[in-house]
Amino acid sequence: MSVSVEKLEHSMAKLTIEVSAEELEQAIERTYQKQKGKISAPGFRKGKMPRALIEKMYGEGIFYEDAANDLINRTYPQEAENCGEDVVSAPQIAVTQLKAGKPFIYTAEVALKPPVSLGKYKGVEVEKQDTEVTDEEVDAEIKKELEKNAKYNDVTDRAVKDGDMITLDFEGFVDGEAFKGGKGESYPLTIGSHSFIPGFEEQLVGAEIDVEKDVNVTFPEDYQAEELKGKAAVFKCTVKAIREKILPELDDAFADEVSEFSTLAEYKDDVKKNLTVKKEQAAKTAKENAVVDAIIADASMELPEPMIKAQQDQMVDEFAQRMQMQGLSIDQYFQYTGSTREKMEEELKPQAEKRIKTRLVLEQVVKDENIEATEEDFEEEIKKMAESYKMEADKIKELFDEKSKKQMMQDLAVQKAVTFVTEAATEK
Repeated sequence: MSVSVEKLEHSMAKLTIEVSAEELEQAIERTYQKQKGKISAPGFRKGKMPRALIEKMYGEGIFYEDAANDLINRTYPQEAENCGEDVVSAPQIAVTQLKAGKPFIYTAEVALKPPVSLGKYKGVEVEKQDTEVTDEEVDAEIKKELEKNAKYNDVTDRAVKDGDMITLDFEGFVDGEAFKGGKGESYPLTIGSHSFIPGFEEQLVGAEIDVEKDVNVTFPEDYQAEELKGKAAVFKCTVKAIREKILPELDDAFADEVSEFSTLAEYKDDVKKNLTVKKEQAAKTAKENAVVDAIIADASMELPEPMIKAQQDQMVDEFAQRMQMQGLSIDQYFQYTGSTREKMEEELKPQAEKRIKTRLVLEQVVKDENIEATEEDFEEEIKKMAESYKMEADKIKELFDEKSKKQMMQDLAVQKAVTFVTEAATEK
């Protein structure tokens, strides 16, 4: 087995992979053994027909396609690794020779990691981030806690007010016709939550229990349901119940209930301290992002399209996994939103390009500055993972083979590069 590399334009390459005639014969035999049970002919029981007779009846190449796929799956990953190039995309495969008794030859057109020319990356100037916590921010944070501890009382002697939680029956009509998905019964809605389309909740202020009220709205032009975009609609609504939100008193008793502090003053000081920590962390992240953005802007590289496509695919797959964790398949998501995988990939393309460029410039910094991750860095990362997953560190380490450890070491080196360029940056 051998591989040769032909460099093409735009960081593309063609790998030509040759597999021996003996290995091709073995692949054809494996395919025959898998498929013979599905083939029958007069005089033979299923699975008992000799291979030579099958090839004579159906043609010599009856097993070629599956044998070729078998060989490609078995040989491509290793040969891509052996070719000496940094392959960053899925291959476009083309078979050039496939005949029993001769070597099997196929080509794989792939994208290679493109060269990166860095501009300025040390001493980059970025805007200083504000980390001061204001009294207004403290008050807003405390208000969130008040809202979380709010109680709701049933109301029967007045109409709906802003902030009420109501139970609502409704049905929507466009041009006098009810439309799919426009009906709800005993639907819980908080007025002012902006859960419905613009203008809907505001018109329910003043509505009385068990009195039907028409709500007139226009669906946004970017609404997910194609047939409703920009359409005027009338919702016939009936409020079935009203519950009024009652916020607790902001005093020492409240502080004692929601925190480890017995006075409101101590509680406020702690809220401010925690907000400061969050702001400082956010400022650190914002500075890192700004520095990397500046480095990308001053660097030059040409991203091959298959490399971008591979990143788009990965991002869609990551999204699908998040949806799956919420009990929703990606196909269901597309059905509900009227989107498609192609649309999502196109929407994600700028993010995909940004992710690739970020990684490439930081890897180049790692190379230019001879930055390395140490065994101590690896051990520290394992320790963090063990704490996060509530597992023993040794059990975590057992999950890492040589390849996955190498990938983690590269990731740690890249993170060190982020720290290096950020610490070298200046703030204005």
